[in-house]
Amino acid sequence: MKLNLGKKLIGLIVVLSICLFGQTLLPVFSYASLPDELRLLAGRETHLEVSAPVDATVSDQSEVLQVKKETSSKLSVSARQHSIQLNPQQEGTTKLTWKLFGKIPLKTTDVHVVPDLKVVPGGQTIGVKVKSAGILVVGHHLVHVTSKDPVSPGEEAGIKLGDLLTHMNGKAITGVNAVADTVLESGKTKKPIDITLSRQGKVIKTKLTPVFDEEDQVWRLGLYIRDSAAGVGTLTFYAPDQGVYGALGHVITDMNTQTPIVVGSGEIVQSNVTSIAKSETGDPGEKRAIFTKESRILGNIERNTPFGIFGKMPVNPEHSLYQKPIPVAFAHEVKEGPAEILTVLEGQKVERFTVDVVHVSPQDHAATKGLVIRITDKRLIDKTGGIVQGMSGSPIIQNGKLIGAVTHVFVNDPKSGYGCFIEWMLEDAGVVIPNKQTMNLKAS
Repeated sequence: MKLNLGKKLIGLIVVLSICLFGQTLLPVFSYASLPDELRLLAGRETHLEVSAPVDATVSDQSEVLQVKKETSSKLSVSARQHSIQLNPQQEGTTKLTWKLFGKIPLKTTDVHVVPDLKVVPGGQTIGVKVKSAGILVVGHHLVHVTSKDPVSPGEEAGIKLGDLLTHMNGKAITGVNAVADTVLESGKTKKPIDITLSRQGKVIKTKLTPVFDEEDQVWRLGLYIRDSAAGVGTLTFYAPDQGVYGALGHVITDMNTQTPIVVGSGEIVQSNVTSIAKSETGDPGEKRAIFTKESRILGNIERNTPFGIFGKMPVNPEHSLYQKPIPVAFAHEVKEGPAEILTVLEGQKVERFTVDVVHVSPQDHAATKGLVIRITDKRLIDKTGGIVQGMSGSPIIQNGKLIGAVTHVFVNDPKSGYGCFIEWMLEDAGVVIPNKQTMNLKAS
């Protein structure tokens, strides 16, 4: 009997210990969400929400950053969330040391204070014309030859869908016409073509021998190729101090291979929305738009990244709702709650529409799908059904600050969709310097 009571007592003590230990670890586990790196704007006070009983102190370079202590100096283990006030004083770098109950060091955050910046929100529908840095292979086809089964020389040479052909016989490929001339010369001389191609960032070389198509009486490679793409999207921002822009919020891919297009050259032009096909569950709609007759070039296209297209733009385009720049908010400043988007429903008129930011994914390095938004504006829902293709890049504004851009619609719930943080678009535009984690990810 005593033995049984002893076992029960020990078991009770173990259970209580586990419960108490678990409660103690709850805030510890939340420390993983504390940022490894943090970017702040000089002179702009920031409140960082922390789900743990921690204090933050500046380890060095105190002239760069000041931290305001909590009014309640002692926080209980059960404290779910409190705010740390950060006051960046001047451009520079420093470190924040996080301490449990202000005593036990837990983590160090690298802090980069950058000059305060403002940009002009867009919302204009733009035409996008891109020429790839080479020739993109979008398919194979069989060529009918004399006394043989149909063949595809390109496939036999190991060329795959999505490969980017960059050189033929040592010369850079400038367009489809140049390919046709090289193929004709190779066919007549019976000499194979030395091919240099890019595949997932790797340079590959091979030889390709054209065959004569008996049906069409021409020399062929057995490849379907493309060197350009065009479409419509939305301008996200114009940065007047740097003379650059960002648009779309997502990468441009080839429609056949879903391969990101490597930009050789390109331009964005004025575009006019003519009609809208509404989004329905399972069927995302689209903006129907045409390039304006004057085809006024707004800027060039220099980069095509996971966060959109970027390039030079000398002036703020027409039809902007904003004539002056507004502040931007970095990822850690974005909160769930009301916001608005800017986009065009008809012609070239940019309008405001209400949305809710329903989810924010904490990010201290560049990653897509940072936000989930839901359309709440009745007029926009009546007109479009929610988010439609061509709306990608529409700026998202919260509390007077540009926080991100619309990127994708939820196919099964067109009133909702993803957005990306403006911080990562500003990196790819060259407006702000990428943090260490982002640079490491892009290098890997």
